[in-house]
Amino acid sequence: MAPRANWKGFLRLSLVTCPVALYPATSESEKISFNQLNRQTGHRIRYLKVDADTGDEVPNEDIVKGYQLEKDQFIEVTKEELEEIALESTRTIEIDEFVDKSDIDPRYLIRPYYIRPDGKVGHDAFAVIRETIRDMNKVAIGRVVLTNREHIIGLEPLDKGLVGTLLRYPYEVRSEQEYFEDIQQVKLTKDMLDLAKHIVNQKAGRFEPEKFEDHYETALIDLINKKRAGKPITPKERPASTNVVDLMEALRRSVGNEAAPAKAAKPTKKPRKAAAGQKEMLMPIEGKKTAKEATAKRPAKPQRKSA
Repeated sequence: MAPRANWKGFLRLSLVTCPVALYPATSESEKISFNQLNRQTGHRIRYLKVDADTGDEVPNEDIVKGYQLEKDQFIEVTKEELEEIALESTRTIEIDEFVDKSDIDPRYLIRPYYIRPDGKVGHDAFAVIRETIRDMNKVAIGRVVLTNREHIIGLEPLDKGLVGTLLRYPYEVRSEQEYFEDIQQVKLTKDMLDLAKHIVNQKAGRFEPEKFEDHYETALIDLINKKRAGKPITPKERPASTNVVDLMEALRRSVGNEAAPAKAAKPTKKPRKAAAGQKEMLMPIEGKKTAKEATAKRPAKPQRKSA
């Protein structure tokens, strides 16, 4: 199925405008998720909205929002009042300025979206905006209204499209001072720093997300497969911690530990691709073919059922 857009509207740079669609660039739908069950019956747990004092269930039409001033004192706000002050979506991403990427504090980044032309028209205007941002090596900062709230969005070129990253407002970012002010100032020796740099050089590489594996997700899949197969679940032995008190000794040992793998042959097993999703590793339901068997017999890729 073709991806479904979260938002459709226009991208505008001064008088240059083109229709665009915005899609979420990330997803957690492939992660293992659990339901809560009644241990006695095995039935799913259902949540009810109840009055905190009477314990009676409250229907949705009788539920309103309230802002708490102090304990047991609320200012009631109706849906109509919220709609009255809600920003009317102009369905336009307005580009206001261009900044260097290094100027954007990573703490302000929220989540990325893919942006592409919507429909058959406007591809030339979209390309002009995209290539201008690319040639200037800048990030375009704009505004977009999503779910009645105005968001800051940073636009960068990616291949033939754009990546738009929602940014936080300053009041959403906590100051580091309240966390860092008690950190002690210590004096490090040149030998310590040299050893630490040596460790960094031994571990130097390129960022390749494909080689990273979600070990907890893999362990969850293994646990579920074992339980489905009726195999006993035995706790693993925890490795004993090696407590090295002397910092210089810890650095020397670290250099020694890293030296051995560095000399070993580099070709190792190829990282497992996660394109099909982690859930493909789960055991097939009894009576059904595995994904590999189905792929071998059918040229077309089978559609996965949505959860």
